[in-house]
Amino acid sequence: MRQILVNASAIVCGPAHGGPVRHPTAEHLGIRTGVGLGIDDGAISIVAPDADLHDWLRDEPGPRSPVPGSRLDCGGRLITAGLVDAHTHAVFGKARLDDQARRARGEDYKAIAAAGGGILSSVADFRTRDEDELVRLTTNRLAHLAALGTTTVEVKSGYGLALDHELKALRVIQRAARTLPLTLVPTFLGAHEIPAEYRGARRDAYVRLIVEEMLPAVARSGLARFCDVFCEPGVFSRDESRAVLVAAKALGLKPKLHADELDPSGGAELAAELGATSADHLGAVTAAGIEALAGSDTVAVLLPGTLTFLGKPKQAPARALLDAGAVVALATDFNPGSSPTGNLPLIMALGVSQGRMQPEEVFLAATVNAACAAGEGDDRGRIRVGGPADLTVWNCRDLRELSYWYGMPLAWRVYRSGLPCDGVSAGISSADSGAAPLSPVS
Repeated sequence: MRQILVNASAIVCGPAHGGPVRHPTAEHLGIRTGVGLGIDDGAISIVAPDADLHDWLRDEPGPRSPVPGSRLDCGGRLITAGLVDAHTHAVFGKARLDDQARRARGEDYKAIAAAGGGILSSVADFRTRDEDELVRLTTNRLAHLAALGTTTVEVKSGYGLALDHELKALRVIQRAARTLPLTLVPTFLGAHEIPAEYRGARRDAYVRLIVEEMLPAVARSGLARFCDVFCEPGVFSRDESRAVLVAAKALGLKPKLHADELDPSGGAELAAELGATSADHLGAVTAAGIEALAGSDTVAVLLPGTLTFLGKPKQAPARALLDAGAVVALATDFNPGSSPTGNLPLIMALGVSQGRMQPEEVFLAATVNAACAAGEGDDRGRIRVGGPADLTVWNCRDLRELSYWYGMPLAWRVYRSGLPCDGVSAGISSADSGAAPLSPVS
């Protein structure tokens, strides 16, 4: 079935070629006005003036009959590629509400963990839940991300920390992908923390377990595309992280790192050395780490929501990374402990206010560069003829509004491969909507 989207204020196509984009400017946005677009069999077939689109729709081959939803009047709204969230931990059980209250009282991470909180509390909870329940929780959460304009989501395991439970998490991602009209990118994160049963003198045994048992089983299952490691003082050392990622690469899993989140660890340099797809967090990256990333193809994925929620006074040096020529992406880090939000436009707003990024930089960081960080740089994060119809129609006219109305739900219609994925789009009528293109306040 052919569909057309007409009467848009503008279409932000993104760069003409796939990412990554270094030193992003407004020219990379590819903004076109006076045009709409046509979708055929889930792909973008034409970007042209509205009159040409109506002719294209009428010329659809095959028997002609009125098809509801074949024409959407955007009412002067903005069309962009669907957003790409390149770092989430969406497969978990309960929220960690006590952790937030303890942080507000001044307790640090170690004190919170000692009181039964932190990552290991999520692990203990996760292990009690069956797969069906986790699928229900995960699909519900990811549906909220879609309603906020995101169409591609990287999702990590990491709250199982035992082979059977890690495989359970990856199966949850696979099953959620079958249920939701979203592109889900699965990542194995067995090296998220040292589980309680391996603490102290047995930590080396847990690293061996990951390398010798978990990784081969994950590779055989075909359930993950990436392997991630939390490379941070007190979690996994640089040498331990290297051992895990070298083994993962040998088995065909692409490496990622949680790098230099709170303290310098050399994680950024290790990511560049190993040719990792991304180095994420980077709140404490050093000048040497910035230089290493700028000289590599590794995407620097910044997570400003995390440090904001944790109450940290310092953010990752977005401006220094951009100016050095690193490929910079933004993501939510959606997780139950340190960033319980799936609102990527909110993260874009933080990129501007906290990272001193420009609106065009945060948009490209949440689309084409984020797609590269998720291994989807050839297809996702931009609008091109022949590419998948991953689209968001926004309740605004100007691209800068996406990172201005922070926290406001601006997505009006969301499509993944031409299918509605926001829980609202199913009600599109072939008749004109007649709706005015309202900003949140007008």
